[in-house]
Amino acid sequence: MTQFGANSGMAAHRGTMILVFGIIGIVCCLPLGIAAWIMGNGDLAKMNAGQMDPAGRSNTNVGRILGMINVALTVLGCVMGLLFGGLGVLAGIAGASAN
Repeated sequence: MTQFGANSGMAAHRGTMILVFGIIGIVCCLPLGIAAWIMGNGDLAKMNAGQMDPAGRSNTNVGRILGMINVALTVLGCVMGLLFGGLGVLAGIAGASAN
C-alpha cells in the first residue's frame, strides 16, 4: 500500500477543499472561485511532478474548472451590466433631450 503525506515525501492532496471552494465560488463568493482556480492549477502541477498525492486529481480538476466558470460568469455579468447600464444612461439622455 502506498502512503502519502509526511512519511512518503509527498504532500497530501487538497482536492476536497478545492472542490468546495469552487462550489461556494459559483454560488456566492468570487474570491473563493479565484482561489480554487489558482490552487487547482498549482496542485495539478505538483501531482504531475510526483510531489503530491494523485488520489485527489479528479476533485482538484473539477474544483479548478468550477473556479474558471465562476470567473468567466462574473466577467460576463460585469460586461453585461456595464453595457446595459450605459445603454440606460444613453436612453435617459436621449429621452431628456427630446423633451
